[in-house]
Amino acid sequence: MLNGNGYVLSGDLNISEARREASSFLAARGVAEPESNAELLLRHVLGLEGAAYLAALRDPFPLERKAEWEEVIRRKAAGEPAQYIIGEQDFYGLTFKVTPAVLIPRPETELLVEAIVQAADRLWPGGAPQAADIGTGSGAIAAALAHLRPSWRISASDISPEALAVAQENVRRLGLDVAFKQGNLLEPFAGEPLDIVVSNPPYIPADTIAHLQPEVRDHEPRGALDGGPDGLAPYRTMMAQLPLLPRPPRLIGFELGMGQAGEIAELLRQAGCWSEIVTIPDLAGIDRHVLGIA
Repeated sequence: MLNGNGYVLSGDLNISEARREASSFLAARGVAEPESNAELLLRHVLGLEGAAYLAALRDPFPLERKAEWEEVIRRKAAGEPAQYIIGEQDFYGLTFKVTPAVLIPRPETELLVEAIVQAADRLWPGGAPQAADIGTGSGAIAAALAHLRPSWRISASDISPEALAVAQENVRRLGLDVAFKQGNLLEPFAGEPLDIVVSNPPYIPADTIAHLQPEVRDHEPRGALDGGPDGLAPYRTMMAQLPLLPRPPRLIGFELGMGQAGEIAELLRQAGCWSEIVTIPDLAGIDRHVLGIA
């Protein structure tokens, strides 16, 4: 229901009806995927998952949750990402804390993790390579790698101390072993031998950020989005920083934006450090990741 202050739960609704009412409200406000957003927020407010949630759908909506429910729906209608409202996002079967200091982990990045693990298992069968996640944000890539390959020596860096605090809390809560460094891209690893470098850096061209979905443009950290005039500045910087390392990594993997795969693959070829350049599409068929393998 809508009043002058926004969404207000109608009286005498059961939980399923409250979900439908909120979904209709969000749809009318132009929110993408209103049904899934309403359900995600409802499960969070009620503290119910799985069979317990399904079993409760015909129950009256609990009045003690009414104010919180109305508030989260108002926030969602105003464009705030649901993940920031509930404070978490799942990635590779792990649950991560997310705040406006970090980019929300995306499902397509799981494909980068899989590609790195598969290539590394081929290069170091049963070994313990040293890997670094550059621009770690929430720590999702580093934590997923540590979870999948606990024998690896994994580090992660970010230029943002606020992001590093979130990432450190995530790996601590998940009981994983990741070392953290603050600094710009590869700079914190100067003099350190790295076998694997993986990065999902900012790759949105600066002049297109204003045209992104409001949820992303107005709420996610600009520093994690802005890749410079053509979106490729962080990749060029990392290629220029390679001499800081004692030797180039045998395996490097990047996530990137639509239409950037060819240019980034060419950057890797020009560096001359990797004999095999692999482009990997996401589930929508968009070339989303580029790997260099030596």
